[in-house]
Amino acid sequence: MLQTFTIPPHVRHSRADKALSLAFPEHSRVAFQRSFDDGLVLFEGKPIARDYKVVGGMTVTFSFPDVKAAELKAVAIPLDVIYEDKHLLAINKAAGMVVHPGAGTGEDTLVHALLAHCKGSLSGIGGVERPGIVHRLDRETSGIIIVAKNDRAHRGLAEQFSDRTVQKEYLALVSGAPELLSGSITKSIGRNQKHRHKMMVFNEEDDDEGGHARDAHTDWVVEKQFGKIATLVRCIIHTGRTHQIRVHVKSLGHIILGDEVYGWKPDRRLPVQPARVMLHAEHIVIVHPITGKTLDLRAAPPADFQAQIKQLAKLTRSADKKKRAAASTRKPRKPAPPPYHVHESRA
Repeated sequence: MLQTFTIPPHVRHSRADKALSLAFPEHSRVAFQRSFDDGLVLFEGKPIARDYKVVGGMTVTFSFPDVKAAELKAVAIPLDVIYEDKHLLAINKAAGMVVHPGAGTGEDTLVHALLAHCKGSLSGIGGVERPGIVHRLDRETSGIIIVAKNDRAHRGLAEQFSDRTVQKEYLALVSGAPELLSGSITKSIGRNQKHRHKMMVFNEEDDDEGGHARDAHTDWVVEKQFGKIATLVRCIIHTGRTHQIRVHVKSLGHIILGDEVYGWKPDRRLPVQPARVMLHAEHIVIVHPITGKTLDLRAAPPADFQAQIKQLAKLTRSADKKKRAAASTRKPRKPAPPPYHVHESRA
């Protein structure tokens, strides 16, 4: 659709792409750059370049290139939608679902499912009809993930994640019992040099080849303890590094149940072993990039996570019952003899 815009009187020798992107914030500067590259921005009927100098009173006409259809196939996969409007949606991602297509993935990723779910409501991000995913969850991690439907929402969400103003809380079932009830971890995280599929924490004395370790910050608090077997921990992350919670928890001497990559071994005390990493993105708070409204979103842990909690609670009750039974059947101790220097009265 062809649009006409008159440069405001106060503008003095501004770049054409900058003037248009400032006047139409609902469109990104990149979107306007595509219009310039395709010769769709005109002054007096002739195409102009991005850096063409415009002044107040000039009238330009412009349009945007057609949004290209996504090359990926839309696949109708059921999604647990916890919030949706015309700008964005929040999904409670199932454990086992890959977010982005890549080498070795099939047509069952979250992006494939979103293309089907959002059919007809995507206005194009980066010139392509696709959902805008601004953060990720590991394949085995369940929980909330936020998706943009258009460039403006995508840009606003990306800024919040970049500025670290998004509140993100996870629930994790970790092995053992922490000595403290809460804490904060600020150890940098980088690629493990020996095992490239893993990440690791870097202390000041560690050799970080290439300087790729980045700052990472995780606060944690104990929600519930299950004896010495495991603990339910709430983790609040202020950065979004790959495997951040999994690596930070390990640095404390604990491992998330089911996390074989970072050292989990089957526990013979558990009748049912965890089939995946027991990590769930339970709570997220963002500011809606269009309306400015605060969105406080929660997703209850899935059935397998809750089943592990019930199993651990049952084992803990059983262990406590055995301890009480053993204490009640124990023979009372004989009183200790008085010290040698104490003389009992013989009266």
